[in-house]
Amino acid sequence: MPPTEVLVCDAVGFEALLDDLARRIVETRRPGVPIALVGVRTRGVPIAERLAAKIDEPILVGALDITLYRDDLGEIDHWPVLRGTEIPFAVDAMDIVLVDDVLFTGRTIRAALNAICDLGRPARVRLVALVDRGHREIPIHADAIGLEIATDWTENIKVRVRPIDPVDEIVRATRPADFTPPADLALGDER
Repeated sequence: MPPTEVLVCDAVGFEALLDDLARRIVETRRPGVPIALVGVRTRGVPIAERLAAKIDEPILVGALDITLYRDDLGEIDHWPVLRGTEIPFAVDAMDIVLVDDVLFTGRTIRAALNAICDLGRPARVRLVALVDRGHREIPIHADAIGLEIATDWTENIKVRVRPIDPVDEIVRATRPADFTPPADLALGDER
């Protein structure tokens, strides 16, 4: 039985969340330190690009593929799909803002931090997440969150963002009552 979806945020609300996050990124910057937004593939990338477009100055934007930094890489039974890291600037001495769609267990962000630090030594790294759904397994905390949505293991949060998806929206998907999360749920892409 497919999950039941409930709309949490429509396109208008989605745009308002982006406006607020862009404002908070600028307000909390360090004077004199250049900002770069780095989206975590996949949906973090268009979110980062749209946030950068809302800031009234040129902002560098990159894309980060954390696949090879996953802590479950040796446990998957298929070859991972690499989408590539595209960061066409030095991260040294930059205020790097990692951008992701959903903050869940913290494992994706742990991998992203490792990947960024392999590229250089930023002045600091901040985290912006469109949605925080809780259930942290690693002590990771976002510096700015669009929405906090309390969930349980029978639910997940789906962020749909243009141009990857046909519409901007956030939905809560409820799984069937007999759903049991697999032991490695936190390590996969399920949100």
